[in-house]
Amino acid sequence: MKESSFKGRRCFTIVLLLLMAFLIFFQLNIWDTLPFKFQPKMSSTMFYSKATTEVHSICNFPPLSPKDALEERLLLESVAWPETPALQSPLSLELTSDPAHSSFTILPARGGGQWHVGDQLEVSISISDFKGQPKKSGGDFLFARLHNLRLGAGVAGKVVDHLNGSYSAVFPLLWEGAAQVEVTLVHPSEAITVLNRLTSEQPDRVFFISLFLSGSRSETTICNICLRQTKQPICDFTDPRTGDPWFCYKPKNMSCDARIAHSSVGYKQTLKAKEDELFQGRVNLKVCIPASGPSGVTVLPKKEGQPEVESSIVNFQASGYYYQGLWRALDGTTVRQFTGASAITQCLKDKVVHLYGDSTIRQWFEFLNATLPDLKESNLGSSRQNGPFLALDYENKIMVTFRLHGPPLRFIGSNEEIRYIANELDDLIGAPNTVVVFGIWAHFGSFPIEVYIRRLQRIRSAVVRLLDRAPKTVIIIRTANPKALWLDVVINNSDWFSVQCDKVLRAIFKGLNVHLIDAWEMVLAHHLPNSLHPQPPIIKNMMDVLFSYTCPQKGG
Repeated sequence: MKESSFKGRRCFTIVLLLLMAFLIFFQLNIWDTLPFKFQPKMSSTMFYSKATTEVHSICNFPPLSPKDALEERLLLESVAWPETPALQSPLSLELTSDPAHSSFTILPARGGGQWHVGDQLEVSISISDFKGQPKKSGGDFLFARLHNLRLGAGVAGKVVDHLNGSYSAVFPLLWEGAAQVEVTLVHPSEAITVLNRLTSEQPDRVFFISLFLSGSRSETTICNICLRQTKQPICDFTDPRTGDPWFCYKPKNMSCDARIAHSSVGYKQTLKAKEDELFQGRVNLKVCIPASGPSGVTVLPKKEGQPEVESSIVNFQASGYYYQGLWRALDGTTVRQFTGASAITQCLKDKVVHLYGDSTIRQWFEFLNATLPDLKESNLGSSRQNGPFLALDYENKIMVTFRLHGPPLRFIGSNEEIRYIANELDDLIGAPNTVVVFGIWAHFGSFPIEVYIRRLQRIRSAVVRLLDRAPKTVIIIRTANPKALWLDVVINNSDWFSVQCDKVLRAIFKGLNVHLIDAWEMVLAHHLPNSLHPQPPIIKNMMDVLFSYTCPQKGG
């Protein structure tokens, strides 16, 4: 009887929340079918006296310790983008970067000889505008990839901005045979100007709401990390343990404790006249740049005794590459192939695997659930989008869990207890048979990078505490990855935002006893199209890396 009553209340909450979100959708004339999350009952009311549009005031950044503040400043410097041009008003597309009028050229091998495995291939890239005139400044966002579809081979390249309209791309030559260069203009520099402005002026452009319920009365109010100050009282749902901030406007006739559900209902379009022309698929949004000559090279076997050739442009070491469709790590990790359920089960036997993060981590739970027939998911009454999930293999003593990270999350669902990753890690005992996996990045694109830095600093502190009390706990972190882009996605989730998150994550966890799964290069190097949720062949390779970290080869 109690379970039936609980499910009835859950369904009522969902219906009521969806109705409220539907009404707000029409008010905003927007909709975004992305994720959702909930808050703890801890709350208080704050009163802000006046409105402001300053980012740091909107986002209410609390002071950091001197050590964390220094780290934040250094991280901000490390991800600083080259200066991009101010936009004319009205905007003239003709003067912006055009991939069709741009080109790349493969530079000759050193000494004018042939290319061999172990060499570095260097490519020169020239960017021009729609009039065909060379650009004189940098700041364009480019991807570079070397591949051979027949061999199932691919590796990401490193792009260097020379700040004068020219760029270089550097690739390691890792396989014999043909190697085709692909250079992509993700965003013209002028689009970066727009994205930078959006983050600066509109860090609250994604709309979150909370449902408050008291008896027969209900009300929704807007919530955010970055909540504009008005005369309206504000409920403070900052997590008492981690200090992660979250705020909602207080409902008029209810207390903050009446909050029962939370959701994302879309975003506000904030582009100025003609700025949408900077984000056109097949025109200037993730469009390949043509070669001015040959677009590929033939790579010969490595010469006997040949030393590794370093680039004269940049010191670059790819984390890995594909060959015959399989990921080969270059960081010293031996990536084993776990083919079939029995091999995976043997690896995970007697282990507890905790997965935390967004829907790109949920993919990994779904992979395990679908691949291991003896792993049975328990019915927790959770939505398929949100979780939490629990799966057990009693015979082999395997337990796998999944939980979303804390807000911001663009999911819609009923009220559940929120679990910040740092809190979850602090509640773990840890042991050699415990595997902790997390990935957190996709929902932070619309916020200033400081929000992401501070979240990771708190998670890192929890990781350090976990490793102090249980040093043999295996901790694996998934990085960000490139995705398919169109205008609605670009505004809040451009790869330009993601690449900054990616750099910050790597820097913050550098030097700790953790393992990285380089989703960025694994997606970029693969021949399949970029996708927020990578396709099955890429996921399979990611899982093989995860299992290789979980069950390393003896002596390896």
